Amino acid sequence: MKFKQSIIITCFLIVSNYLGFAQLTNTQIDSLVNHAMETFKVAGSAVAIVKDGKIIYQKGFGVKSKATNEPVNEHTNFAIASNSKAFTTTALAILEEEGKIKWTDKVIDHIPEFTMYNPYVQQNFNIQDLLTHRSGLGLGVGDLMFFPDGSDFTIDDLLASFQHFKPVSAFRTKWDYDNLLYLVAGELIARKSGMTWEAFIKTRIFEPLGMDNSYPALDDITDKSHLASPHSTTNTSFKVLPDYQEMINGAAGGIYANVNDLAQWMLLHLNQGKYGENFENQLFTEKSQHEMWKIHTTTAVNRNPRYKSHFAGYGLGWDLTDKKGNMVVSHTGGLPGMLSKTLLIPDLNLGIVVLTNTEPGGSGLFYAVSSTIEDSYLGLDDFQWIDKLTKFLKSREEKGDDVTKRVWETVEANKNTPIDESKYIGIYQDHWFGNVEVFKKDHQLWIKSHRSPKLNGAMSFYNANTFAIKWEYQDMNCDAFVMFSLDENGVAQSIKMKGISPNIDFSFDFHDLDLQRIKKE
Repeated sequence: MKFKQSIIITCFLIVSNYLGFAQLTNTQIDSLVNHAMETFKVAGSAVAIVKDGKIIYQKGFGVKSKATNEPVNEHTNFAIASNSKAFTTTALAILEEEGKIKWTDKVIDHIPEFTMYNPYVQQNFNIQDLLTHRSGLGLGVGDLMFFPDGSDFTIDDLLASFQHFKPVSAFRTKWDYDNLLYLVAGELIARKSGMTWEAFIKTRIFEPLGMDNSYPALDDITDKSHLASPHSTTNTSFKVLPDYQEMINGAAGGIYANVNDLAQWMLLHLNQGKYGENFENQLFTEKSQHEMWKIHTTTAVNRNPRYKSHFAGYGLGWDLTDKKGNMVVSHTGGLPGMLSKTLLIPDLNLGIVVLTNTEPGGSGLFYAVSSTIEDSYLGLDDFQWIDKLTKFLKSREEKGDDVTKRVWETVEANKNTPIDESKYIGIYQDHWFGNVEVFKKDHQLWIKSHRSPKLNGAMSFYNANTFAIKWEYQDMNCDAFVMFSLDENGVAQSIKMKGISPNIDFSFDFHDLDLQRIKKE
């Protein structure tokens, strides 16, 4: 998604001698963040650190928007995207402790309309299956229903959609990140609590914790003077993007928060559900904390000897691993122009949160800053994360740019190839995504989604029966191939799609579409 988890950066680390360096001073953290801001070309960011029950660092950097140049501070709100998922699981933990649900309850017992791809999975799918990315469905499946924003899909559409997806693994055997099932969890919270997901998060979590300047939805923010704007960068220029509009509910990634409030959120979890000036209040029990921080789905372990990790997995809204003998609990989040990371080390009573408002550089910044601070507390050497991630991200970007450049060079070379456009024009239907139309506009073939209006754009001939789409929506890198299958008369009967760039965000799951012609021109 973005509401996707984290931009997951796979970086092959170079092992160096562990000289160890002291925990960073506030001045050193300031210097670290400023250096990362400049290196990764980020408009604004904010960082907070909690340690031993106290906020020891909180500060804003850069600007909320390049259009206004107003500075970021510790109260500036950013979209935290998939870091919202842990709020959803905490809400369910509260309901579980109140006896309104059990973690192992079947989803259909609470939401009878819920469907899955076969009867066994549908009958046995439980609440924890909604939260642990082990459904058997593929990475980001169905995210096109709300990505990009502006579509008209409803919760009823969502609940009926899962029967149409094809599994990629056996049920409960493999981790594949999912956003849609968290939206189902949000609907379950609404039905069992009698209030919307947004109202539950505000009244049952934000208000007790004193997170008075955070919001469960963009529409709840009446005064946007404390709101950071999302940005994208090309070369050295910044583009201010529109705010992402929430749809259905915010359970997968709808929260807007600031580092001052999120410090209270981290302290809550580091103190097993206790909060207040002397941690005299209890939002949830230690038993629930253990359930949220228990591995429910295993994932690949980073075998780099730097951290001596032995396990990795996903709990309930949290990534879990060990580093240097310490349990590490974290999550990342990403929406267009908004990237963030939360990292907790319970054994050290340490929490770090980094929020950014620029893509793609925000992923490098949150990873480099959080990792450098984390390493200092783990007693590791200064790994020069900024330099290493700069090289990694530049290489990744260049490889992706090379692929897309060659595609559009092929399009240009073939622009005069004669084709019978009438054989492609028509309406094509996918069972979960609805109708997509191929039509003529300004002497060129175009394609548009009837239900997701931002997905419309010009189609240019690429090769054989394949066209390249340049979407009018360019807030993210998501241009796509459209591949037609023809009948014996050369008339298009169906469409398959896939992203052009290897760096396309996984929430653009064009490959999950199965578009069949239902109407000719």
